[in-house]
Amino acid sequence: MNEVYDKDQIRAIIGLGNPGAKYYKTRHSIGFRVLDELARVNGSSWQENNNMMYASVSGIALQTVYLIKPQTFMNTSGEVMPWLNKKGIKGNQIIVVHDELEKSFGVNSIKFSGSAKGHNGLRSIIGMIGQDFWRLRFGIGRPQAETSVSDYVLNPFSQKEEQQLLTLLPDACGLLVGK
Repeated sequence: MNEVYDKDQIRAIIGLGNPGAKYYKTRHSIGFRVLDELARVNGSSWQENNNMMYASVSGIALQTVYLIKPQTFMNTSGEVMPWLNKKGIKGNQIIVVHDELEKSFGVNSIKFSGSAKGHNGLRSIIGMIGQDFWRLRFGIGRPQAETSVSDYVLNPFSQKEEQQLLTLLPDACGLLVGK
């Protein structure tokens, strides 16, 4: 496998998050927000299918790309994989957008394969298809010493961070589509 990200090989982008308005602006749901921005920019609308929301996007790769937001809560995000299997989509044609504690806020990178590093959404997907898929790691930074990781990721971004997201979300979309 050539480990250079090629948007034209991607057939599905999975944004990780927790469903519902209560969680939408939390750090753990940044994957949903990136996909919402990508759908907005491309004029795509969301549809419901069992345990996920999905949209189709044309023109960002050689073929139609599915945007997928699992609606099963983070720990069972991998439950969307049977739907992708029916579409003939393989792991190396998938990129998962997720929050990354190991990167400073707003620092993003794309990588292929690897462990879950304690991220339950990634662990769920790895349990279904193995480690060989792409990831857009959206940096959220680490919590202060007195804050637990679970509290940190389930709390909203600060007002200052929300302002910064106005440019960071389009930047993350640019990484996904090669702009």
